[in-house]
Amino acid sequence: MKDLTEKPILGHLLEMTIPIFVGMLFQTLYFLIDLYFVAQIGDAALAGVGAAGNVTFLVIALTQVLGVGTVALISHAAGRKDQADATLVFNQSLVLSATCALITLVGGYGFGRAYVGTLGSDAAMISAGVTYLYWFLPSMGLQFAAIVMGSALRGTGIVKPTMIVGMLTVILNAVLAPVLIAGWVTGHPLGVAGAGLASSLAVGVGVVMLGLYFHRLEKYVSFDAHAWRPRMHTWGRLLRIGLPSGAEFALMFVLMGVMYWIIRRFGPDAQAGYGVGQRIVQSMFLPAMAVSFATAPIVGQNFAAGRYARVRETFWLAAAIGAGIMVLLTLLCKWRAASVVQLFTTEPTAVAVGAMFLSIASWNFVGSGFVFTCSALFQGLGNTVPSLWSSATRLVSFVLPALWLSSRPQFDLEELWYVGVASVALQAMVSYLLVLKQFRTRMAA
Repeated sequence: MKDLTEKPILGHLLEMTIPIFVGMLFQTLYFLIDLYFVAQIGDAALAGVGAAGNVTFLVIALTQVLGVGTVALISHAAGRKDQADATLVFNQSLVLSATCALITLVGGYGFGRAYVGTLGSDAAMISAGVTYLYWFLPSMGLQFAAIVMGSALRGTGIVKPTMIVGMLTVILNAVLAPVLIAGWVTGHPLGVAGAGLASSLAVGVGVVMLGLYFHRLEKYVSFDAHAWRPRMHTWGRLLRIGLPSGAEFALMFVLMGVMYWIIRRFGPDAQAGYGVGQRIVQSMFLPAMAVSFATAPIVGQNFAAGRYARVRETFWLAAAIGAGIMVLLTLLCKWRAASVVQLFTTEPTAVAVGAMFLSIASWNFVGSGFVFTCSALFQGLGNTVPSLWSSATRLVSFVLPALWLSSRPQFDLEELWYVGVASVALQAMVSYLLVLKQFRTRMAA
């Protein structure tokens, strides 16, 4: 366990942010590697994988319930120097992770075809999306255990083991992708099925590696079979913090679903371009997300220890670092948006849609980075409800205008992207007001 209540906060932020960013970057390469090889199959396959991959937002919502709750409670326990409670929370999170994995697999195989069918613009796209989803679902189920173990380590201030495991699993995925998707070496290409299978195998290996780390090397929190009996009180503590954060990502799932549904009238090429642009945006968000991931445990430990001045300092430092990163990425998108999209597809319509989306959506970057920092503060304080309210404002301010605009005969995609920019700006302002309220009510001293 690393004590985050002492020594300069900037040092803690940088020391944790860099490994977290590297780990997240390698995790995102899962999708980009698949995206690159799937793009060689055709735009229908590319659009199908993009639509099916949207289900990951729903799975992330469930993993967030466990991950955010685990980080908050274990960081609070570490701040209070209560190792027994940290171990109990970790083991109960593992029990919940197994339950969530089962629900994900049953729901995915039971309703996946119907979901992809509602977003698909033609039969080829739907077929590709369903095939990819079925082979990708095991990786989604395995993510729950991986997230819980990584979150437990992050709550104690330890991030490097998770980074190393993430790097190794992505390397494995990079090796498997061309073999399974394109048939390198074997001569038997599996297409989109190979993309899903490569990710599932790689994540499986990563879970085994993290499990071995906890079994042999981790000392502060560890596997304890005696703590596996369900404890409703501990589940309640986890869910009170985690459910609002999970609901946030569920709202993102709705937002993305609405986006794909609206765009389908423009055909699979447009959906493919948007899918590529959205994956690129997600990748560009990684540095700011890494800062926020490092912020939550620092806030949590200091809040539990009563070091309120350090909580405020952590928030403003993280906000400044995140804003600086996002400004640079905004300039990159304004400068070379089309070139970035062309790394994944050369189809003219897909490139045009993806580049336009990147160019306009980049106005969101600074605001999105600030929202990430606010969410990290709420997580560290153990009160994620304000973050959910912030996200709900975006649902209202984006979905209703987007549906109205799309019903107009002269509707253009550019209008949709600008509505997105306005909704993020509103969310950032609401988040800031909620942060000020938390400062007044939770840290009045």
